[in-house]
Amino acid sequence: MNLTQDELDVQSAAREFADGELSKRAAEIDRTHEMPLDILKKLAELGFMGMLAPEKYGGAGMSNLALALVQVEINRACASTGVTMSVHNSLFQSPLLRFGNDEQKGRYLPGATRGDWFGAYSLTEPGSGTDAAALRTTAKREGDHYVLNGTKNFVTNGGFARTFIVYARSDPDPASRHRGISAFFVDRAAPGFSVGPPEKKMGIRGSSTTTLTLENVRVPVVDRLGAEGEGFKIAMSTLDGGRIGIAAQAVGIAQACLDASIKYAKERQQFGKPLAEFQAIQWKLAEMATELDAATLLIHRAARLRDAGVPHAKEASMAKLFASALANKAANEAVQIHGGAGYCRDFPVERYFRDAKITEIYEGTSEAQRMIIAKSLLK
Repeated sequence: MNLTQDELDVQSAAREFADGELSKRAAEIDRTHEMPLDILKKLAELGFMGMLAPEKYGGAGMSNLALALVQVEINRACASTGVTMSVHNSLFQSPLLRFGNDEQKGRYLPGATRGDWFGAYSLTEPGSGTDAAALRTTAKREGDHYVLNGTKNFVTNGGFARTFIVYARSDPDPASRHRGISAFFVDRAAPGFSVGPPEKKMGIRGSSTTTLTLENVRVPVVDRLGAEGEGFKIAMSTLDGGRIGIAAQAVGIAQACLDASIKYAKERQQFGKPLAEFQAIQWKLAEMATELDAATLLIHRAARLRDAGVPHAKEASMAKLFASALANKAANEAVQIHGGAGYCRDFPVERYFRDAKITEIYEGTSEAQRMIIAKSLLK
């Protein structure tokens, strides 16, 4: 796959951490519904919480492909940790790097890359999900401040993030749609800003997911990200990178399913021989492995295009669409191969099954990915 030595090295470091430490704590993270901050600190020490940021800001200064390689390994061990890391890199730091000014980068990036604190991304609202341009949170300009009012939901890292990128309507005319949206950095300690209790989720239970409420939150103009009215463009550009990250998450989950299935098939005896000797099981494993390679190549292509700075929305959507379908198929097959044991929490495939579903929903549903791909084809 023509990886550079740096990419191979960072992949190896992520694999070592995933196998040596993270995988041993994944079940506990799922059971307690909590993300241990010491795990996030360790990721930061390894350079994984500032993958894209330049070295002058304390980051690793690496590529989107390198980030994807690391995300596969981390998600193979624990999808809750994987999405926490993905949001901090792809949804918080990436738009800051692309659209922030030098003062904002200098103010936010060093602490974020060191893991001193963590970021979050707040686009979705109770009344606007896939139709992001329909958001209702408002940002009214008053002198050198904006006053924000509204509610956000499904905010990953919401329970512990210090700084949030919040998207709000700066043009009060509803007809402005995507042209009237701006992006803002909002501090958790800002008066009028409150975080709701954690959502009780089916999967990725260790990932913190909350609502946000903004009641007359005053945000200085200097904390606007990009130009006024540029928020929708920033959000969509950010999601292109985020979708590569979720595709990598899906591949990590699928790889874990394959690994667990191979191990179990070799050990489990039926009718006097291992499951691995039955053709029905062999074919399931063969299909998983083949589709894993295909999904991996789609991710590599999308990441390389993003690194080259060329349009890649279609390719990112293709990677996410295919990889998320694979994760769910692989998880289903893994549980089937394990039989009754796979339905019990004593085996990790039960967790993989629950974790996989979200990859078809967040950062754009599979239906939304098909819309993006089709629109690109029919231009």
